[in-house]
Amino acid sequence: MALFPCSALPALRFWGLRGARVRTRWPRITGGGWPISCSAGGSSDTGGGGHSEKKFLLQDIAELIKTRACQRVVVMVGAGISTPSGIPDFRSPGVGYYSILQQYKLPYPEAIFELSFFFHDPKPFFTFAKKLYPGNYRPNATHYFLRLLHEKGLLLRLYTQNIDGLERASGIPASKLVEAHGSLASATCTICRRPYPGEDFWADVMVDRVPRCPVCSGVTKPDIVFFGEPLPERFLLHLADFPMADLLLILGTSLEVEPFASLSDAVRSSVPRLLINRDLVGSLARNPRGRDVVQLGDVVHGVKRLVELLGWTDDIQDLIQRETGKVWPAAQSQERSLLLQGLVDLEQSPVWLTL
Repeated sequence: MALFPCSALPALRFWGLRGARVRTRWPRITGGGWPISCSAGGSSDTGGGGHSEKKFLLQDIAELIKTRACQRVVVMVGAGISTPSGIPDFRSPGVGYYSILQQYKLPYPEAIFELSFFFHDPKPFFTFAKKLYPGNYRPNATHYFLRLLHEKGLLLRLYTQNIDGLERASGIPASKLVEAHGSLASATCTICRRPYPGEDFWADVMVDRVPRCPVCSGVTKPDIVFFGEPLPERFLLHLADFPMADLLLILGTSLEVEPFASLSDAVRSSVPRLLINRDLVGSLARNPRGRDVVQLGDVVHGVKRLVELLGWTDDIQDLIQRETGKVWPAAQSQERSLLLQGLVDLEQSPVWLTL
């Protein structure tokens, strides 16, 4: 789940790295309004402003990865990779968190992520946070595809807007992660700034008790970015990672939240950029490059198509079998077995939606 993917929400008001306040929302171009094929095999690049060079296709990206012509892959992800796991995004009418937040009797939905309101009344936030308890949701095939990139030694870094922790849960090590909007895995006292163990934080939250510091009794807050707070220091890794990258993958994000969105322009102009997303977004819509590739439509289906072209179907099946074997109880072994058998037919398999 990306924390604030709506323009009205606080993440659009992050302070930039030099102290400049950024508030930007770029228009989205949907597949129906742009001459790009949205079929599983019909990806296309958007051209390069009149360049006559050969168009890059999804097959070309797969070939670069298979031949290890690209070995420093940087990935940017947003809420769109977590919705198949059952986590709502913010925007979807009626079911997105933007709509759900109305039940908390807030002056406006984004108040739940503002420090001033949090200090006034932290209970609505913790009621909301309870829904995101680690373990309530499982990684899906997109997360395991990213894990596979790491296992094959191709992942330089994964930059995520999500606070749900599913990248960690899929087995991607913390050293390969930049959680740009923070994480629910840890917490800090808002008064004395002492770290508060994550297990103690969740023990309080799950019994509807506001977690408080045992030293000063201050309210503790999970280490996610609220309005007026700086991004985590690890975000500065982008200054080294993006110039070094030889391939950029962008999955399930609106590219509207700054400064995260601008990272898509931080790779060298010669570096291929692959967008697997519902809509054409960000600079790939406004200022496309000659080696851009766009796969529009369902994110999981787009990842499935890339996995097929890479010849990694057996690899991801083995990985999912290893990981689901750790968490599925024996009583559900028959159901688990059916899911894994269904992976042979990727188009129909429920494991490609959620585990």
